[in-house]
Amino acid sequence: MPSSWPPRTVIRKSAGLRTLESALYRGGLGPVAGVDEVGRGACAGPLVVAACVLGPNRLESLAALDDSKKLTERERERLFPLIRRYALSYHVVVIDSTEVDRRGVHVANIEGMRRAIAGLPVRPGYVLSDGFRVPGLPMPSLPVIGGDAAAACIAAASVLAKVSRDRMMVEMEKTHPGYGFAVHKGYSTPTHTAALAELGPCSEHRYSFVNVRRADRRAGADGPYEVVLCDDAQAPEPVPTQRREWG
Repeated sequence: MPSSWPPRTVIRKSAGLRTLESALYRGGLGPVAGVDEVGRGACAGPLVVAACVLGPNRLESLAALDDSKKLTERERERLFPLIRRYALSYHVVVIDSTEVDRRGVHVANIEGMRRAIAGLPVRPGYVLSDGFRVPGLPMPSLPVIGGDAAAACIAAASVLAKVSRDRMMVEMEKTHPGYGFAVHKGYSTPTHTAALAELGPCSEHRYSFVNVRRADRRAGADGPYEVVLCDDAQAPEPVPTQRREWG
């Protein structure tokens, strides 16, 4: 075994959110970035992906970090500016519903993770992703099942993505009233389903979701719609779309 390899480390998830990152830093593999997405399962609105580097030291200001789904909206809003203030680096990528439909949710998700990592002002030495392997990165990476509850940098990325997307969905309610975007954030709740049946889809809906296509046909639009989903190895060339990225 090469002498340059880091020593073997045993990771115990129960030891806290910083355990995995701390082990990577001790092995000389930092900076460590976490990457996560929000909006994968929504039938309307964008897919938002965030990457974040917190650094090797534990920050008391971010002690409450956890999976964004476990935090209240108030707690996420409190942590959001703190993460942006204390993180060594972060980047948020927004992939609109048109690109999600063209590429498929999974391909758009993986591509968004690549963009988020590439947009970090600080180049990471190692990447932890939530659940999914991200091929094509120029640095080593590890998919972590339930990563936003297992690694602080992924949890921070999750909060950045969640708050960013929720704020966008609240604004979307102003331009597309009647759907309740500010409440259900584009997910297929009974209220959203009822609004789709009454109003039909708007430009922010994803036609790769069968409930949206059905609602559009009921509204009298032409069809059928053909949605081509492909795996990452067969992803088409990027299609020019409106993209927003913030660093």
